[in-house]
Amino acid sequence: MKWSSKLIKHKQENRIAVFFEKNTELIKRIKKLADAKWSTSLAAWHLPDTEENRKRFKILATSNFSPSEEAILEIEKFKQWLRSKRYSESTIKTYSEALKSFMIFYREKPIAEITNEDVIIYNNEYILKNNLSASYQNQIVNSIKLFFKTMKNKKIDIERIHRPKRAKILPNVLSKEEVKLLLNAHSNIKHKTMLSLLYSCGLRCGELLALKPVHIDSKRNIVLLKNAKGKKDRIVPLSAKILEMLREYYKIYKPSNYLFEGQTKGEAYESRSLQLVLKQALQKTGNTKPATLHWLRHSFATHLLESGTDLRYIQELLGHSSSKTTEIYTHVSTKSLQHIRSPFDDL
Repeated sequence: MKWSSKLIKHKQENRIAVFFEKNTELIKRIKKLADAKWSTSLAAWHLPDTEENRKRFKILATSNFSPSEEAILEIEKFKQWLRSKRYSESTIKTYSEALKSFMIFYREKPIAEITNEDVIIYNNEYILKNNLSASYQNQIVNSIKLFFKTMKNKKIDIERIHRPKRAKILPNVLSKEEVKLLLNAHSNIKHKTMLSLLYSCGLRCGELLALKPVHIDSKRNIVLLKNAKGKKDRIVPLSAKILEMLREYYKIYKPSNYLFEGQTKGEAYESRSLQLVLKQALQKTGNTKPATLHWLRHSFATHLLESGTDLRYIQELLGHSSSKTTEIYTHVSTKSLQHIRSPFDDL
């Protein structure tokens, strides 16, 4: 028997609508459920939106509704606290949206009554049951833990929450030959300089677009990165070749505020536009790999490692807090692998 269900708003009430072809037996079963009603306009049966009914009808979506009024106020207070602690707007959005999803799931329950057990139930009955990603799960768990610790002085024991192992995905890397072709694909000096600076300094896209002319120190041959990820300043060496490109670019464009500005004078170049620049370079060189701007950063780190640069220096250049983050590049470096002789060659 095929049927479907979804969350609806009916006469200002949160309900679960159940749709199926006419079936006498199923109608009898639904009629036995508390407050089950038939809607002619919907051509469906609908019931109260409770946790029990959600499980019964395998409801996945929670985004159709808002949290309770209490939860909306608490989420806003949480966002204000995050801002006071100088969290980035991106992190604030991620944490508040994750917390919102949890609060919608328990919107009929006062926040003061939410316990560690409720978090475990939400994790098992919503996140895991619906095969949501491990990264989404970690966002939810981390935001819940921080919210209750800071706003409610209540500890959430995340060790009791079943969390799947993160997939160990190796970073995508381009060869030196591929990078060279991409960087030379554009005749436009601005596009060429942006991509070249990304690769030559191992920058994140946001770090490149936040640069201002004053951050280029031509006397010391360094680039100063202000308020990079984790609110940390760092410096990276500036290639003499890149410095010449920057001088040529500066003479032509004369940026007034940001080093690389968009169509509006004084405003930073958009990340989407820069990704399009890379996409066009890929097309011009006939490279069919789904490369992103971050691939250039990965390639920078891997090529440094393959040329013999100490991992500790690479960690500093990339701005990694933990050496474990940098160590992943040892798994994609082919320098050692190239010296291994396959037994097949001896057959």
